[in-house]
Amino acid sequence: MSAYLIRRAWIAIVLMLIVSLLVFMMMRGLPGDPARIALGEAASAVEIEAYRVRMGLNLPLPVQYWNWIVGIVTRWDFGLSVLNARNVSAIISERLPRTLLIGIPSIMVGVFFGILVGVVMATRRGGWLDQLCMLVVNSFLGTPRFLIAIFGVLILGMQLGWIPLQGYTAPWDDFGKFLHKAFWPIMVNSLYVFSVVARYLRTNLLEVMNQDFIRTARANGLSERRVIYGHAIKNALIPVITIIGLQMPQIVGGSVIVESIFNIPGIGQLVLSGILDRDYLVVQAAVLAIAAVTITSNLVVDVAYAVVDPRIRKSLK
Repeated sequence: MSAYLIRRAWIAIVLMLIVSLLVFMMMRGLPGDPARIALGEAASAVEIEAYRVRMGLNLPLPVQYWNWIVGIVTRWDFGLSVLNARNVSAIISERLPRTLLIGIPSIMVGVFFGILVGVVMATRRGGWLDQLCMLVVNSFLGTPRFLIAIFGVLILGMQLGWIPLQGYTAPWDDFGKFLHKAFWPIMVNSLYVFSVVARYLRTNLLEVMNQDFIRTARANGLSERRVIYGHAIKNALIPVITIIGLQMPQIVGGSVIVESIFNIPGIGQLVLSGILDRDYLVVQAAVLAIAAVTITSNLVVDVAYAVVDPRIRKSLK
């Protein structure tokens, strides 16, 4: 198991380097001069050149990339923002926890109710409850998140006054206000996770319940509850774990929509503003942070496979 984790860690490092190179080249390919954007149209050519020298923008691209990577590896220094010369590491440290504090509870809520509803649909196959749940699940899958978010703002916020229209409060500052402001953003994200998990679990559970070992368990006199919860669900969850692992990158990477609607200063808003302002180092660091979350979630999924399936755990020894 340890050798497997070490191998996966090396793969993760290689992937991070590839992502860093790609985002570096893409940002440098965008039109516009960040020095001109930072100083304004009234700045002289001398001021612009001096700014470029101070920020290292005059160096060859391979040298800029090397300096950036060396700074990250040796000093955990992502450089300075091109626009305001602020330390990018500090900006990411402020923004990423806000996104994760919305994203992680969304995953947890969505997975919990998705598994619950998926089991109900599979065990009530063809009944009115199964059909009703499938209608709800398919409706959420087919509705864009921004429409659900706007609907909540218009109905729950503006008309009923149950939720705030926008804003964010850290839980360590005021946990009650955090729950009040984060409730609907978390629900908006969790609805998609819930729908995906419920639909896939229903399909997998129905397939597992028709296999030979389930018929054998029933023939041995085991109760239906023990057959489902002791044998069927564990096997049905194996492919669903992959779906669950894929939701975290979507929640973090797609946070720009929810954060823009609810004015949450997270990593999504940072990426959007950084691209518009040509703030190279901010966007590069933000994309690396999203990539790190994605790769970490994939590693967690691999470990979860070994926990759920003893066959996989045995093959890793």
